[in-house]
Amino acid sequence: MYSPFPAARHHARSRRAAIVVASVGLAAVIVGAAIGMAARSSTPTAGPDQSPPRPQAVASLPVPEISAVPATAFICSLPSMTDALATANVTDVIAATGGVEQFRRAVVVGTHKCVLPDDPATVWFVVNKARPFPDTSWQPNDLVQPATQAAGSPHLRAEAAAAFDALVTAAQNEGAGTIALNSGFRSFTTQVASYSSQVDAAGQVEADHQSARPGHSEHQTGLTADIVPCGNGCGTLDDFGFSAQGAWVAENAWRFGWITRYEDGSTGITGYTSEPWHLRYIGVELATLYHEGGYHTLEEFFGLPAAPDYIG
Repeated sequence: MYSPFPAARHHARSRRAAIVVASVGLAAVIVGAAIGMAARSSTPTAGPDQSPPRPQAVASLPVPEISAVPATAFICSLPSMTDALATANVTDVIAATGGVEQFRRAVVVGTHKCVLPDDPATVWFVVNKARPFPDTSWQPNDLVQPATQAAGSPHLRAEAAAAFDALVTAAQNEGAGTIALNSGFRSFTTQVASYSSQVDAAGQVEADHQSARPGHSEHQTGLTADIVPCGNGCGTLDDFGFSAQGAWVAENAWRFGWITRYEDGSTGITGYTSEPWHLRYIGVELATLYHEGGYHTLEEFFGLPAAPDYIG
């Protein structure tokens, strides 16, 4: 209430200030008591043979740590992965895994059965002397002949054939010259005849360094191309590594999803002597990572054991 007398107003203000100070003081006492009780209840009391407990430092509230779930966790149960695997499209599978590096890591770790390199229907299937085809009668159902020049056994799987045409066209446009497909898909039966001819010509020990035994051949995947250089006619496989086409392919095949499967110096891992003409299709994403990572064999790339010899 307003008072017209100054003295009255002064005394009223003094009483209000005193009330406020008293209230604040009382609140401080109550809060202090509460804190003390909490401290006593949480701090063990000293027993007869114990020293008094040390005062505990006031700890800051813990900051919760939220760790991201790895992109590869539970990938085989993802609907996007199921759809991608149904078509065996490597680009879609890589996307469902979370990216190409995550995909490679998933293969290396080996805990995700849906991306293991065990299925010949996938472009990341690895066959070697220690890893035969699970079914020797298996063969692709989408074999086509590349549109560009071909000789000998001219069929590849559709995706690989399109990538081969792109590689051949680029080699011509970039001045390397003409490349032809000398040998693509070979069935188990055809490989029996091919391997036997190598054994007859050079003996089994030498043949095993130059030709795969039936059931162990990359050619059965439909993803492998043995290529030759062409000009006025086509040369042989042995001509390829010393040709302009061979030099260009060694530098550029990865751009089109291809790698040189059996490089010079890798015999201790692959079991085969150098074959610069032998290309393997793994898709652009994987071939790019393979190239940029400086890998030289699929065994190293996917963390698989070396396979220089046949088992059994």
